Amino acid sequence: MEEKESVQEEYGNTEPAFTHFDAQGNAVMVDVSGKDVTLREATAEGVIRMSQQCFELVRSGGMKKGDVLGVARIAGIMGAKRTAELIPLCHILNLTKASLDFKLMPADRDARPGIRALCTVRCSGKTGVEMEALTGVSVALLTIYDMCKAVDRSMEMEQVRLVRKSGGKSGLFERVPHVIKSM
Repeated sequence: MEEKESVQEEYGNTEPAFTHFDAQGNAVMVDVSGKDVTLREATAEGVIRMSQQCFELVRSGGMKKGDVLGVARIAGIMGAKRTAELIPLCHILNLTKASLDFKLMPADRDARPGIRALCTVRCSGKTGVEMEALTGVSVALLTIYDMCKAVDRSMEMEQVRLVRKSGGKSGLFERVPHVIKSM
């Protein structure tokens, strides 16, 4: 009897299915050897909310541990590069770009002040870079928390999500609208 490659094939389902499981339900690394090499890019975002005092210290560069956003930028890039070591079934990718940008978000009537992180990752490869972008933004936000926790342990990370991805068989995905909403 020929073995089915996925649960999707097993049940004749044409809907999208989980790709990291075989027909017996075992976790597997997806075989991408038959895929074409294409330019792949992904951008993820997330926000960390904090007290006004903490926000002002980050903005002014007055945090005792140093340049919070500079360190978070390097940490996020390093996180994106090391994703395959953290997420068990991710492929090791040769990234050609990893960038992290930050936007300071002053308090408004609906939300505490915060910092928006945006991570963009690119490579030419056989599999996407969404996990690398999501890991990069998550590590950047965690680094901000680590560097600021002496001032504010009530910080909250929120809205970590894929914003855009391009390349590969599934093509373009863009989150619409691309707006961080207050929670």
